[in-house]
Formats: sequence, C-alpha cells, structure tokens
Amino acid sequence: MNNRFKALIAATLFFLAHGLFAGQAININEASAEEMAEALTGVGQARAEAIVEFREEHGRFMSADDLALVSGVGEVTVERNRERIRVDD
Repeated sequence: MNNRFKALIAATLFFLAHGLFAGQAININEASAEEMAEALTGVGQARAEAIVEFREEHGRFMSADDLALVSGVGEVTVERNRERIRVDD
C-alpha cells in the first residue's frame, strides 16, 4: 500500500470513530457540566456550567428546545446537537 492510501484509510477510520462517539446522546437533565462540555458541539465548560445552573434554578428541561433558554446557548447550538440531546429519565 502506498502512503496516500494509508492516509486515506487513517482519515476514514478517524472520522468514523469520531462520528460514533459524537453520536452518543446525553441527558441534559442528568449530565454533569463536564459530560455536557465533552459531548455537545459548541458547548465548553463555562456554557455547560450555565446549563447546570439553569437546570438547578428552573427545574428539568422538557425538550431540547428548552436548552436555548440558557444564556449563551442559542438555537444554532441546539440544532447542531439535537440528535445528541435527551431529556428523558
């Protein structure tokens, strides 16, 4: 195998693995800030902490769309992560 083919295989495996892990759903009513920061695209530690704080002050999220009520989390972030967000028990 030539180096170009090896690089293509390596890149394909990387993106497949990344897609598998990125596709894991996370329950935003139960997850810690660290878990959310790791699992949700566009959500860093500070935003994840704001989500936990909002949840503690206002109660459970009823839908993924409720996440946009958190300051600093907009509809674009919700849409990017919609398939990864769970609110069930």
